[in-house]
Amino acid sequence: MQSVVAKIEAQYKKKAVVDVRSGDTVRVSQKIREGKKERVQVFEGLTIRVSRRNSPTSTFTVRRISSGIGVEKTFLIHSPNVLKVEVTRRAKVRRNYLTYMRNLTGKNARLMGVDFDKEKVNVIHDEEAEAEAEKLKEEAEKAHEEKEKKEAEKKAKEDAKADEAIAKHTAVKTEKKVSE
Repeated sequence: MQSVVAKIEAQYKKKAVVDVRSGDTVRVSQKIREGKKERVQVFEGLTIRVSRRNSPTSTFTVRRISSGIGVEKTFLIHSPNVLKVEVTRRAKVRRNYLTYMRNLTGKNARLMGVDFDKEKVNVIHDEEAEAEAEKLKEEAEKAHEEKEKKEAEKKAKEDAKADEAIAKHTAVKTEKKVSE
């Protein structure tokens, strides 16, 4: 019999996740909410740490160099804000925690690449995540269409006013010619 905690954890756990290992170069698509807007931001870098693999609180830390400064982000694998994790490169490492990579720069920071099947590792069918991504895309398209519609209405009003002004102007000219 499962405990109450295990049932709740299982409820929020994703059905299938990518097998992320230390030394992988990954591309993480994360949902960012700014006010009422939502967008997807991609963070690509080297996985330097993976912890609590089979737990619903399993995390992985990704490091990248941005404008000469090292940036690290820790992601929850089962978070609803992490939409997609794609392994782009796999390297041979002997450790789980690659904290020594923080001190290395240039050619010293290279890791020995290993051949792997990208499709087998990255193809995961999570209907909920795919539906969420599709929903975000549809909402963005709908907002764009509404904006275009408002702009078209505004332009139509402006064109109508311009036509009215031109008609009045030509009417005034014709009256002047008739009166002369």
